[in-house]
Amino acid sequence: MKYSLKSSFARATFALFAAMLALTIVGRYVTLTGASALCAGLPLCMPSAPLGWLQLSHQLLVGVAMLLTLWAFRKAWREQRESRVILPLTTVTTVLVFGQAFIGALRLANPQAHLTVLHLLTAVSLWIALAMLTFTSGVLIQKDGKPEVLDTRQRLKDFFALSKPLIVVLLLITTYGGLVIGSKALPSASLTMWTLLGGALAAGGSSALNQYIDRELDKNMQRTAKRPLADGRLTAAEGLSFGLALCLISYYVMAGMVNLLAALLSLAGIFYYVFFYSVWLKKATVQNIVIGGGAGAIPPMVGWAAATNNLGLTAWILFAIVFMWTPPHFWALAIVRMKDYANAGVPMMPVIRGEEETRKQILIYTVALVAVTLLLPLFNLTGTVYLISSIILGGFLLYAAWRVFKVGGNKPAWMMYKWSSMYLMFIFLAIAVDAVVM
Repeated sequence: MKYSLKSSFARATFALFAAMLALTIVGRYVTLTGASALCAGLPLCMPSAPLGWLQLSHQLLVGVAMLLTLWAFRKAWREQRESRVILPLTTVTTVLVFGQAFIGALRLANPQAHLTVLHLLTAVSLWIALAMLTFTSGVLIQKDGKPEVLDTRQRLKDFFALSKPLIVVLLLITTYGGLVIGSKALPSASLTMWTLLGGALAAGGSSALNQYIDRELDKNMQRTAKRPLADGRLTAAEGLSFGLALCLISYYVMAGMVNLLAALLSLAGIFYYVFFYSVWLKKATVQNIVIGGGAGAIPPMVGWAAATNNLGLTAWILFAIVFMWTPPHFWALAIVRMKDYANAGVPMMPVIRGEEETRKQILIYTVALVAVTLLLPLFNLTGTVYLISSIILGGFLLYAAWRVFKVGGNKPAWMMYKWSSMYLMFIFLAIAVDAVVM
């Protein structure tokens, strides 16, 4: 199919491409001539010499480009909900445009090397995404789309559900535990806000991408059949676009407002969960949860890195706690939902090796988990509050795991699943409290 500007969306993206090209050319001349010094002020300046008008033109073009970006973004989400090419490309382009401006502004105040590299990488990525969007919109869209009348309140609920908010909260608690123990006190409100915001966006975006990947599989499981993508309340393109946007924004927040190490760790967690676990491991091996647990174990390391800008022994022990917690937690759920996983073709341990072996492994991993939690006081990295808490909490969890092993059935497994969730939350709250009072 040939390229055409018959549709208003294709014309919008072409206008955006032209504006960005003009912005790039004028911006280059501003840099070469030093025109920015002759027209100071944001968002608009007052020229003090003829060359200063070049800088003012650059600022005006920035505004035009941003307005055109928002126009294209709005049209895509109103008219291209079904397109898994146009909607994600438009969404990513929009995030890159504003990410470029965000990092550019931060560089003016704090010209760090990693921000300069990120600014350059964003510029390259933006031009690739914009060129692809301009071309594909002219090829794939030959006439104007008709905006759909949608229930805004329900859609907001569905996008919220797409982020798996309960999992996000649990991961933020582990992130905060790492942040507090790294700070050895209550961290500043600013550092806490940016770290948790970046972590929430990364976790929510990863969850959305996971549901996009699993949308067909989820239809075969009672527990997940009513998820927004599996149920068809949101389109696959919307789920993909939403997940990509949150993940990209999370990196800009972490890199710009926290530090590079925390940003890279957060990005590693996204890739681990989305590609290593969701795309490959989940349906490839009975050890999917064991190996894939590394993704959920990264958030406390992010918190530690946000506070210290390094990775010490404490960070690795925090990682090990969540890593060892993951198998008994999810295997307990897998026992309860064994038929679901079998119907969906997911090789969870109860499906492949049977319930008896799974109950045994739950007990073994729980014993190992409790032992790992005691490494922190053993190496004198925490104090009395954490030591007492870890012993009490560990005792309750061991009792739950022992019941799963000896009694069997869904009721003890469900109790183990619920208790293990509470266990992780309270063990990291204990870490945070201990770091403050230690």
